[in-house]
Amino acid sequence: MSIWWSLHLRREAASVPLARRLLIGAMETAGVDPETSYDLAVALSEACANAVEHGGDASTGYRVTALIDGDTCRIEVTDSGPGFSGRSRPGRRPARPTRERTPASVHDEHGRGLFLIASLTDHVRVRNRPGRQGAVVSFDKILKWRDGAPPAAALLKAS
Repeated sequence: MSIWWSLHLRREAASVPLARRLLIGAMETAGVDPETSYDLAVALSEACANAVEHGGDASTGYRVTALIDGDTCRIEVTDSGPGFSGRSRPGRRPARPTRERTPASVHDEHGRGLFLIASLTDHVRVRNRPGRQGAVVSFDKILKWRDGAPPAAALLKAS
């Protein structure tokens, strides 16, 4: 058994906590350990914030898709922005992607989102949408289950 959902959201700051709350609710219902849920929620918030900031003109939205399948959660955030240029596009080291043209300083307010996503999850992929304008950020995390998890956790783990 698996659980998945997909949202099409407006490129507005208010959409970020909405996506995060839906993910946390799904994780809680499935019986995922709260620390694992928190890591995924922070990673999702960063990916959504990037889509809101860089994802195209104000009339376009972005899409969030989450899949819990067995012991893995995969999340994908797709926008309609300019995508990643060849120079700033991560791809050679998917575990530590870089989006900025220059390295982010510890004191910078921006530019660390993809690094944070990579540090909180097990695998990150960043690419341009094939044949279309936009970027796709997807990440996976192996799930840990809380003790006394509801029956949904047993069904998910069995798949």
